[in-house]
Amino acid sequence: MTDILIVEDDRELSSLLTDFLRAEGYTVSAVDSGDRAIQLFERYGAKLVVLDINLPDVNGFAVCSKLREQADTPILIVSCRTDKDDKLIGFDLGADDYIEKPYDIDILLAKIKGIFKRRYQVDMICADGVTLNLADRTAEIDGIRTELTVKEFDLLTLLVQNRDKVMKKEYLFNSVWGSDSDSEMQTLHVHINRLRQKLGDDPKNAKRLLTVWGVGYKFV
Repeated sequence: MTDILIVEDDRELSSLLTDFLRAEGYTVSAVDSGDRAIQLFERYGAKLVVLDINLPDVNGFAVCSKLREQADTPILIVSCRTDKDDKLIGFDLGADDYIEKPYDIDILLAKIKGIFKRRYQVDMICADGVTLNLADRTAEIDGIRTELTVKEFDLLTLLVQNRDKVMKKEYLFNSVWGSDSDSEMQTLHVHINRLRQKLGDDPKNAKRLLTVWGVGYKFV
């Protein structure tokens, strides 16, 4: 999974920002259109999206709304639109922050570091009897220590972090196994079934890990 996805149609600015963030140690992908951003996100995922609003095809607000439907990934809007109503629309659609252009690169970096610290330096995730310790990668289910494989742990973490959201099969697969993996989609189904067994879920009447037919899965 990419650390940061930049959605910016100003190619010079996009290139400068990409180089700067890579120098800070982040893995970065950059696109110049809303459609491409959605496609890339669905295929590879991202830990943070830096999103411009004025794009040549799909409006950035529409992109924000679409991404928020798929995952709880932080979204940082970067725009020359300074009107209060634009900012309120961005926040209403689920953006985590909004910074105006032209911006100070140090301020932008501080915001990015703050988002990563708040979101990804959490040591423990708890939901519906499931406790995941991200520091030592251990799991407890209903108070009982449960052994999970590396992929099971990564998959369950992604599902729990996006609790109550439908996660597309392709997104889950590419996020956990990688788009260049030699594995096939069937391996995702196998791991889901194994997780259900460890969660104590009846596959025909699952209570925690649900199948959304034709789309993917969600943890509730």
